[in-house]
Amino acid sequence: MSLGDDMVEDVLALDLGHAVRVAVDGVTASGKTTCARWLVDSVVAQGRPAVQVTMDGFHHRRAHRYRQGRTSALGYYRDAYDFDALLENVLIPLGPHGSGAIRSRVIDLASDEPVQDPPEPVPADAIVVVDGTFLHRPPLAQFWDYSVFVDTPMDVARSRGIARDADALGGPEAAGRAFDQRYHAACRIYLDEVDPRTLTTRVLPGIDSLLSMEA
Repeated sequence: MSLGDDMVEDVLALDLGHAVRVAVDGVTASGKTTCARWLVDSVVAQGRPAVQVTMDGFHHRRAHRYRQGRTSALGYYRDAYDFDALLENVLIPLGPHGSGAIRSRVIDLASDEPVQDPPEPVPADAIVVVDGTFLHRPPLAQFWDYSVFVDTPMDVARSRGIARDADALGGPEAAGRAFDQRYHAACRIYLDEVDPRTLTTRVLPGIDSLLSMEA
């Protein structure tokens, strides 16, 4: 049995009386979104409802994200994501005594405009998978019912990130600088400060096995 199969069995075995809140954490460009999508698809294939929520919908607005400078690693770590909004709109409503209805985003990242989507009900037996970086920062860790850290080596994640984001960041060289100075520098702060591998339910050594199964 593969690590991916183990992970699916783990979450399917959880019967909590409310939706299961799953974090898929990892450094920038580690493959978190791919892992989360694979997990959701695998759960649905077993006949259980599943929902994917991405932290792209829980960024702060640009003025807040870049208030310490566009290259600041600490600025990315402290200011990029609106974790209070994630708690208020997803994690608390899905927990014990919650409403069971969530808003899956609070911002349109491309336009940098807040959105006010109405809360949508989630089945009580659903698996809700949130993918993003820094998902074990206090106080988030206590709200996850299951969590995964996608432990892709930093150099592999850097190469993937440059290939993915070169056009948006001004070309490969500029993208490399952005990863070195801001994104992965922030991830190193997170790894040193929080040590998420010790807090997560499962450490997944990269996503290559999941990609091969998906293919």
